[in-house]
Formats: sequence, C-alpha cells, structure tokens
Amino acid sequence: MREIDASLISKTVEELVIKANKVLPDDLVDCISCAKISENNATASSILDDLQSNIDAAKELDIPICQDTGMAVIFAEIGQDCHIVNGSFEDAVNKGVSNGYINGLLRKSVVRDPFIDRVNTNDNTPAIIHTRIIDGDKIKITAAPKGFGSENMSALKMFTPSAKREDIIGFVVDTVKKAGSNPCPPVVIGVGIGGDFEYSAILAKKALCRNVSKRNDNEFYKAMEEEILEKINALDIGPQGFGGKTTALCVNIETYPTHIAGLPVAVNVGCHVTRHASQEL
Repeated sequence: MREIDASLISKTVEELVIKANKVLPDDLVDCISCAKISENNATASSILDDLQSNIDAAKELDIPICQDTGMAVIFAEIGQDCHIVNGSFEDAVNKGVSNGYINGLLRKSVVRDPFIDRVNTNDNTPAIIHTRIIDGDKIKITAAPKGFGSENMSALKMFTPSAKREDIIGFVVDTVKKAGSNPCPPVVIGVGIGGDFEYSAILAKKALCRNVSKRNDNEFYKAMEEEILEKINALDIGPQGFGGKTTALCVNIETYPTHIAGLPVAVNVGCHVTRHASQEL
C-alpha cells in the first residue's frame, strides 16, 4: 500500500489551478492559430489575432488569461492501492484551491450560498470534486477552472430512446445558437450522451478536458463531432460574436451506457480559454 501525504495533494492542486488559469494547453493554442489562418472574415481574423496576443501575454507576464478565473473543478482518479495520510482528500483539495487562488492572485468567485445571501467565500472554495477509484497506487488530478460566462450557456435534455441522431445534433447546435456571443466564442463544446441526469453533465464537463485534436474513437461519434462542428461554424456567430466561420474550435463527445427508457444529453459550453491542467502523483 503506497502512502500519499495530503500535503502533496494540496500543493499539487495549488500549482494546477494557477497553471491552468495562466497557460492554455498547447493543443488549444494551436487550434486558435490554425483558425486564424483559415478564417476568411477580416474582422474575425483580427479578433483571433487579439485572442492569440492575449494568450501569449498572459504566459509571458505570468497573469491569468481571463479575469474570470472560474470555479475550481477537480477531476481525480485515485488508485485503490494508495492510502492518503495526514488529512482527508477533500480537505486537501480545498486547501490547495484556497492557496492557489490566494497565492496566485486569482479572482475569487465563489459565494457561500446560492440564493440566501451570496457572500463571497474569499478563497474560491469549495471546489467541485469528481473522484473515480481506479487500479494502481497513483493519483491523477486534473484542475479545470470553469468561468460562468460559458457555463451559464450550457444545457441538458432528457431525450427518449426514440430520438434520432439528427435530434441530438440539432439540440447541440441550437444550444450554441441561443448562446450567441455570450460564452466568448470561439467555443469548445463538450457533449455527454448517456448515463443518467447528472452523469451526462459530468461527461460533458470531462469532454472539455480532452485534447481538441483528438476525435472520438468510435466512428459513429467521430462523425457526429465533425458534423456538429460544421453546422455550428455555419451559424456565422464567429469570434466574440462578430461573424465568421470560427464559432467553435472543436466538439468533443463522451458517452456512457444508459437506461432502456432514457437518452440524456448534456452540452457543456467552454469559452476560447477552456482551461485544464493535470498531474499524476
């Protein structure tokens, strides 16, 4: 049984939330650069150039890419053969988030109650924590800070099994159409299909953490990703809503088995700075 100290988890989470907010994954940076080259709308191309400059400046100056440094979402794959010592996992994660947002001078955006008083917790805790027990003796942590300009544009629908492929595609495209410029396009779209009500949403959130250059391994869903992306980019919303063919950078679909009577579909909208960083302990 391998022992992992809770303090190491806290330190790792602290580093990850800071890194994720300041340095965009290379695959997404490359995708934005390619979109700028292929964009034939002059205004859209100029905006993509500005977005690229902002990303470069954030990295060079060691500052957040966006002023909304998000609510901290933590995905953790915990090996069943490891033992966390000197503290609980959840407390360690929240300590790491708190230290990261305070020491990293990141904006604190979490309120202690969703409706009654909405008083800021002043350290961006508590985090949203999703854990999964896996084989082995390691822990993989992914921090995915999520801004709410894009989060607010997300949607979930409980389809029946009679729904056709075109119905699901239409739902995803319509979600982006309704969002318009609100989520700071070009967007990254995570789609969760299957599971139940809440798990479809988790799948959609996880989909945003996938490399944007990697398509679904299943040919059926790969084709859906490509068709949805094509239809979204035909909406002419464009970068920041000023028109153009770059409304979305990619569409990632994740699936899971579901009940015989259901077909849940969730769409999680990510802005052009769909952030995430991972580390294995």
